[in-house]
Formats: sequence, C-alpha cells, structure tokens
Amino acid sequence: MKSEHPSRNPVPSRDRVSPSPIHLLDPHPDGRPAVLLLHGLGATGASWTLQLSALTEAGFRPLAPDLPGFGASPYDGRGWSVRRVAAQMAALLEERATGPAHIVGISMGGVIAQRFAFDFPALTRRLVLVNTFAVLRPARLRGWLYFLQRFLVVNTLGLEAQAKVVARRIFPDPQQESLRQILVDSIASADPRAYRRAMLALGLFDSRPWLGRIQAPTLVVTGERDSTVDPVRQRLLAEGIPGARQVIIPGAGHAVSVDRAEEFNRVLVDFLES
Repeated sequence: MKSEHPSRNPVPSRDRVSPSPIHLLDPHPDGRPAVLLLHGLGATGASWTLQLSALTEAGFRPLAPDLPGFGASPYDGRGWSVRRVAAQMAALLEERATGPAHIVGISMGGVIAQRFAFDFPALTRRLVLVNTFAVLRPARLRGWLYFLQRFLVVNTLGLEAQAKVVARRIFPDPQQESLRQILVDSIASADPRAYRRAMLALGLFDSRPWLGRIQAPTLVVTGERDSTVDPVRQRLLAEGIPGARQVIIPGAGHAVSVDRAEEFNRVLVDFLES
C-alpha cells in the first residue's frame, strides 16, 4: 500500500515546473482531504459546479482549476503536454499544502489524472476516471470520422466552428440548448494554441505500457450513452489498473457529471468515502 502522507519532496526535481497563474475554484478551504477536479477539453473548472456542493457537504475540499490555456488560466506558449500539466497540478497541490488528494478527471482531465497518479503516487489518495481512455482509438468507423472532423475543423475554421461540432455531439437533445451554448462559449474562449496542442497530446496518449503500475484505488465511471469515448474502450482502464472497478451510469452521455449529476455525485462521494 502506498503512503497516505505527502513525501518531503512530492514533486521530483525533474518534473518541477515554473509557477504560472492557475485560476481555480476553492469553495471549502477548510475541508479535508482535497479533491482535485480536472475538466475536459475546452471546458473549465466551472464545469464541476454541480459537484462542488456535494463534495463540500461531505466534508471534502474540492479544487477545480482551469487547466493552462482554458478559462482564466493562461497558456505560456512553452509547450502543452499531458505530463507537464500533471506536474503543474502537483505543484498546485504543493503550493496549497493540501497533502495527498483524491484525483478526479473527466475526458481530457481523466488522461491527466492517469499521468498524475502514475508520476505522483505520494500525492494521490484515490483516482476517479470519468468517460476517458487509455488510448484514443475508436472501435467504430464513425468514431474515427468524428475525430477527423474535429481535427479538420479546428485547423481550418477555428475554435468557434469546432465548439459547435463538439457541443452538438455532447448535448444532442433539444432541451439541452442552454448547455450547448455554455460549452460553445467555453471552447471558443480557449487559447487556440493550447487547444490544438491538447488535441494532439490526446491523440498521441497511450497509458497502456504503465497503466498496471498505478497504485491508487481506482473507479472508472462510464456514461452508458457516451458517444465520444466508447464505453468498450473505457473498460480497458478498469481491466488495466489493478483492483479498479467500473460503474456504468444508465442514460448518461459524455457529460455525465452534468446530465446525470445527482447519480454521478452519489457514485463519486460513495467511492471517496469508502
């Protein structure tokens, strides 16, 4: 079992990054332990708004940062990589003196959460991976066509056009118009350089060689109707991480923390408290 206590130098010198301003929501600084909430591509820390009260009421300290280049956190132009962002998040926890935290990530945030748990086991209590992947290789042709469409749109028509493509996919129902518009505005406000580099990093990501070395107790949460990351691909995470288990939330899509917030919160808090 890994230690539940922070090491004296939890961020190894080889992974230390220059501090850069990270905007975050920290609504309950007296809570313990911290829960680091990592958002998806184009979203911001505010995408976890529906989880903040549930975690606070359970006594936790939720921390929801805007990742570099998204929301109010600037991109320094020095390179955007999964490993570098994971190190920035470790530095953030060290700066806030939180000690080991629960790490929760959805989609892109789940990719960063995997890297965080692998690189910083002394800072990781429990790991929750939501609608994310070990390697982004769609099982069906339509999945490949969707990602090809996104790549072409973002590199030709720009972020606003890309935002509309993604929002229609994630929130397809007519009654989700307000959620679509929120996501469109969020994606359109991202730094285009960071967004494109993040897309490339996700396309190249493959945690399978080291997935079995993640030490943290892990829960994989899957939306039954996720059309962005195939639920079959998500099962690879549960099978690859020792002791991990998968929970499938019926009727939920890729934005499970929003469209099935109540059930998601129950699953999340139950696992973190267990």
